[in-house]
Amino acid sequence: MDLTSLKHRVAEDVRSRADVLLDVSHQIHERPELNFEERHAHDVLCAALDVGGLDVEPHAYGLDTAFAARAGDGDGPLVAVICEYDALPEIGHACGHNIIAAAGLGAGLAAAALAEELGGRIVVLGTPAEEGGGGKVLMGRQGAFDDVAAAMMIHPADADLTAMDTIAIHQLEVSYDGREAHAAAHPELGLNALDAAVLGYVNVAALRQHIGPDERIHGIITDGGAKPNIVPAHAAAHWYVRSPSLATLEPLKERVSACLSAGAAAAGCTMHAHWNDPPYADMLDNDPVVEAFRANAAQVGRDHRRPDPRARVVGSTDMGNVSYLTPSIHPMIRVAPPGVSIHTAAFTRHAAGAEGDAAVIDGAIAMAATVLDLWADEDLRRRAADDLRRATEGDHPPVL
Repeated sequence: MDLTSLKHRVAEDVRSRADVLLDVSHQIHERPELNFEERHAHDVLCAALDVGGLDVEPHAYGLDTAFAARAGDGDGPLVAVICEYDALPEIGHACGHNIIAAAGLGAGLAAAALAEELGGRIVVLGTPAEEGGGGKVLMGRQGAFDDVAAAMMIHPADADLTAMDTIAIHQLEVSYDGREAHAAAHPELGLNALDAAVLGYVNVAALRQHIGPDERIHGIITDGGAKPNIVPAHAAAHWYVRSPSLATLEPLKERVSACLSAGAAAAGCTMHAHWNDPPYADMLDNDPVVEAFRANAAQVGRDHRRPDPRARVVGSTDMGNVSYLTPSIHPMIRVAPPGVSIHTAAFTRHAAGAEGDAAVIDGAIAMAATVLDLWADEDLRRRAADDLRRATEGDHPPVL
């Protein structure tokens, strides 16, 4: 088997589909859709995969905007290529999920064309609601990653990196109930729910001085009352709590809850706290598969380097949960100049620009070639499985 020749074929396949892939990327970018509302993106991707000859299952795993597209028969190694396509409120595709989707589409189509020849199997998974809804976790609970030998995706950034510094996260919705009163005539009759929320916020701000340097807490007040001359009877806040792993996240969650409860007690209000399902796990980047991707990315001129303090992208993703289930990678691909951060309006513009388009093509080629490596190299699959086994030894909280 001449793997070099086969990789050349998938590269040419991706390049021959460039017009389709970039059109899909731009369509998704132009119509940003939020968590579990990605109907246009879902339909555009399913249509392209169907035309490409894959067996497409829309609305898969109990989610209206998830899909699974498969190619290959028998019991050959199954590799998953992940598409994301949800956007952010107000700033649209500031995380470049249009690029993730289009690159995953290109990789899936190109690899699928060789699945029968190499005896491999591929599934392109459309995973909605990465920005907080945990689509991959919900799909995993329904068996989406059963029997998967490896999973991969790329993520846009301002540098080519082998990985993102991915930490665990759990989101918290908090509501406060007090008692309304006329703020001028009888303020003494009121219990100010906004005060409870603000005092809780201040408590967390003080806590931030005494947490680990790799932990993060950030929140917003989402409801602060209706009118200044009415003592607010209701208030609400939304918090993100992050720590290096699910295990270290638990004690930090307890400290945050104590801060917020103290604010409610001080204001004489009641508080209801709800930890949103699901939490996101830290990412276990699989070294053998990372190195295979890195070598393939080099063939298209990408120098993927390991993160260091001068070039880091810190965040959280439900791909972390997947990485505990099967050998997984989440490399970053440059689509913007250094210093242009994801989740900014500036990054949104780059995600549909020339560098974003180049990332779609390069990312698709590198991933498709890595799929071929996994199909063809039994030793690579064994080393990837061993790496995951070592990383998950011992007790850890459930990830699904």
